Amino acid sequence: MKTGVSRRWILVDSKGQSSILDLDKYAIMKRVSIHARDLRILDPLLSYPSAIFGREKAIVLNLEHIKAIITTDEVLIRDPMDENVLPVVEELQRRLPLPAINLGEGEDDDQPVVNGTRNEMQTVEPTEFPFEFRALEVALEGVCSYLDTQTRELETAAYPALDELTSKISSRNLDRVRKLKSAMTRLTSRVQKVRDDLEQLLEDDGDMADLYLSRKLVAGVSSPLSGQVAPYWSPDTSSIRSKLLSKASRISGITHEETDVEELEMLLEAYFVQIESTMNKLTTLREYIDDTEDYINIQLDNHRNQLIQLELFLSSGTVCLTVYSLVAAILGMNIPVPWKKDHGYIFKWVVILAGIASASVFLSIITYARHKGLVGS
Repeated sequence: MKTGVSRRWILVDSKGQSSILDLDKYAIMKRVSIHARDLRILDPLLSYPSAIFGREKAIVLNLEHIKAIITTDEVLIRDPMDENVLPVVEELQRRLPLPAINLGEGEDDDQPVVNGTRNEMQTVEPTEFPFEFRALEVALEGVCSYLDTQTRELETAAYPALDELTSKISSRNLDRVRKLKSAMTRLTSRVQKVRDDLEQLLEDDGDMADLYLSRKLVAGVSSPLSGQVAPYWSPDTSSIRSKLLSKASRISGITHEETDVEELEMLLEAYFVQIESTMNKLTTLREYIDDTEDYINIQLDNHRNQLIQLELFLSSGTVCLTVYSLVAAILGMNIPVPWKKDHGYIFKWVVILAGIASASVFLSIITYARHKGLVGS
């Protein structure tokens, strides 16, 4: 009877071989020796932010679509059927197997057992990347490449849309740019979170030292308490243990080694530069969007000013016609006055003078407006 909800995982070992596992959370916790709170970080039903944690025997990795647990000899990845996870799994299968490098040329693997110790010393190079760092590198490369691809796709769609909006302001173009800006904001937040996680790791040597699982295993097998450590590891631990013991014989001091994080620092810096480049692309796109918005606002302000000028002309014309209408209203009154008799010739002069007065008032208003800079020249 299962005590927890079953989840599908894919396991990739140090030989690049993969297998699908159907394990509940308690089986996972027992297998990799992590706490339940660490496993909850990888739960897709819970919206935990991106994070990289180093534990005693595992690295808990939650970056975008990659939710993985890395040990010294295997990688467990959640949701193996996800289309974004499959390329990462294939890359792990390709890059995790590390072929043996013999110092002597022409030597065969089937040499006598007498020389077994010497051959193992020749085969395991101290300069090789630990298994957990090779797996971490693949995960970081997958995440950075995924975010960079999404950024390039967004740029491909955004720049033509922005140029089209500047040439023609319409509801369709405005709605299109609005959706692209929302997508850019969400993508920027995701890239910023990954960038902050890498920066936080680079600033803390202690957190980087926690990611050296092989080093901690070497310290464990070199100590008298090594018998208490071995049961927590998979059956392949014996072979790894022998290799790590050969490495330990060539390490001058564990104390100095524990504080040396230059190897991991260079790895993280490489992908920090890549994610920073992606962040710069998004920043440039945001600035281009802001410039486009400023240009659109300037255009709208110009149209608004033109409408205000048109309203000023119409209002001035209305005032002038009101003066003309006043004269017509006075002369149209049905009131008998003596000066109207035998003075019919005055009518045309009244019309002419009233028109000249209205036009003069209109020109005066427009001249004043131009003098004050209320209308364009």
